[in-house]
Amino acid sequence: MQQVEQQVQEQQDRAALRTRRRFARRQWARRWLSLRYVVALLLVLAVLGASVHLVFFSALLQVKKVEVVGNELLSDTRIREIADVPLGDQLALVDLGRADDRVGSLAEVESVDVSRTWPDAVRIAVVERTAVAVVELAGRLRGLDPDGVVFREYDKVPPGMPRIRPGAAAGTDALREAATVVSALPRDLVTRVDHVEVATVDQITLVLRDRRQVLWGSAEESALKAEVVDKLLAAQEAPYYDVSVPGNPTYRP
Repeated sequence: MQQVEQQVQEQQDRAALRTRRRFARRQWARRWLSLRYVVALLLVLAVLGASVHLVFFSALLQVKKVEVVGNELLSDTRIREIADVPLGDQLALVDLGRADDRVGSLAEVESVDVSRTWPDAVRIAVVERTAVAVVELAGRLRGLDPDGVVFREYDKVPPGMPRIRPGAAAGTDALREAATVVSALPRDLVTRVDHVEVATVDQITLVLRDRRQVLWGSAEESALKAEVVDKLLAAQEAPYYDVSVPGNPTYRP
């Protein structure tokens, strides 16, 4: 009888032990459900802290070089000096807008894009202006782009590039109109133009290399005028043409 009671007691003890273990496991599972969010938050904060340190404080992501591309008129050194990107600063903190504005203020620059190149470089991509004509200003031969912007200097007129001769009453608007006219001319006609006389914004005259003259008028409808004058020159030999009204061109023998 005593032996049976002992066996029963052992079974009860084992059952109680299993119950306590199951209870402990359930308790741990409940604690883990609560703790896992805390652990996840701690991991996120750790990663975030490491990222902040890497981006804003680590020497690995400091500016070590400034790359310049797309330039021919301006030297790399000149562009870097104007951009004034501080080497050794954190790449994430570089003021790209400031560098963009400074480089974009150069007369030779039509557009510029300043960007970060991770891990340690700033890239300055430049598009420079293209001259369509030259004009003499204050004794200096300057290039003029299609928008009438004066941006570079020449020692002599490049072959095939027309020269603009502004009159006393011709201001910057007139130069802009003349540049628009020249940029609208087909290449074969441009090479035949010796110079462009600009009296006012609506009194522009092409003087060809064979001394024939074409009264252009204003820059309005320049593309159509270019088509008309190209056909007129081929069809009729004359010293003077008038395409200021392209729908009714005339010539004078």
